[in-house]
Amino acid sequence: MLRTSSPFEAMRAQARQIFLKGVEAADPAHAVEAALKGRHFTDPLIIAVGKAARTMAEAAMKHVPAETVIVVTNYENAKPLEGAEVRAAGHPVPDAEGARAALRVEEALSHAKGDVIALISGGGSALLPAPVVGVSLEDKAEVNRLLLASGADIVTMNLVRQQLSRLKGGGLLRAAAPAKVTALLLSDVVSDDLRAIASGPTVSPIGTREEAAKVLQDLGLWEKLPHSVSAYLARPQADLGALPESEVELIGSNKISVAAMAHAAGPEAQVDKTPLEGDVAEAAQLIVERALTGGAGTYLFGGETTVKLVGDGMGGRNQELALRVAMLAEEAGFEDYVFLSGGTDGRDGPTDAAGGLVDPGTLDRMRAVGLDPIEVVGRNDSYHGLQAAGDLLQIGATGTNVADLQVLIRR
Repeated sequence: MLRTSSPFEAMRAQARQIFLKGVEAADPAHAVEAALKGRHFTDPLIIAVGKAARTMAEAAMKHVPAETVIVVTNYENAKPLEGAEVRAAGHPVPDAEGARAALRVEEALSHAKGDVIALISGGGSALLPAPVVGVSLEDKAEVNRLLLASGADIVTMNLVRQQLSRLKGGGLLRAAAPAKVTALLLSDVVSDDLRAIASGPTVSPIGTREEAAKVLQDLGLWEKLPHSVSAYLARPQADLGALPESEVELIGSNKISVAAMAHAAGPEAQVDKTPLEGDVAEAAQLIVERALTGGAGTYLFGGETTVKLVGDGMGGRNQELALRVAMLAEEAGFEDYVFLSGGTDGRDGPTDAAGGLVDPGTLDRMRAVGLDPIEVVGRNDSYHGLQAAGDLLQIGATGTNVADLQVLIRR
């Protein structure tokens, strides 16, 4: 559905512009170039993994002449890059191409003659699956699906993923030893916990195999696991010794992007210092309460919420957050507002939208085509609800990923 012109167009354009400034601040090329400028490496091997991998690799190649450059990224961002081997893989659920890419990375690391430069960004966890011996790719993918539908946060999910992978939780360092690894990380984790970014291939793991098993039990997933996974996690963990040393630098994050949005929005903008995390319904309530108590103004948020799937619809956390805010704003009697929630990677869940951009007419546009917003949310079908209202936020794949950003403007 195409939205007709409304009195909120200027506010919608403003919200979108503020959001895009946040995305721009997460430009991985500038960050990589700044980190590598003036540095020298011996016979380097470049491994780039994640949604921003291609952009990061291209920037690194301008400063570091490397004979071998391997890029593993999602299908949408996998474009040819002269001088590099670009491999496309599945995200958010790992696939066979990702498993083959992992084998290629391991092979290259085993033959590393000098320094290894690891460029890590969000999405790397699914893109480089490398399941442990005894666990098939299909079984690991099933665990991933269960975790995604459980509402678990990214740190919890990556605690489990690390225990089922040869390359995560410092596995890349072990595969590269004795080569020295320099890792540049673009954070898609709100807390900037380096162990959780792409499941931490160049840092120590979040927890133990026993802790991963307990998390799955607490989530009610243990009995649903493939037998190979539960059997592996139930076995005692061998002592692999200390991780090889590495140099790790954080070069981009959600906090940096929120600060950029604040600069674009002006000095009167109110930045929520507490990241939006946890259940999407609670996050929506918090956002509307901020505007209720604060009155007119521009409110900025950053973070990453979770959605527990209970229906068979299509959408993502940002789309559902936008729709839930629209519903609560209607209940609160907001007459002049817009709200945007979007993923900085340009993709929200398994859809072609980054999120949603809603205003007071959103729900009426949905109802006009026979959709009940309550039913839409109930079946986790925010994509089709916002599509019907003409309120999907579509910006295309951005080549970066620092979690999500939100803008609420109330007049």
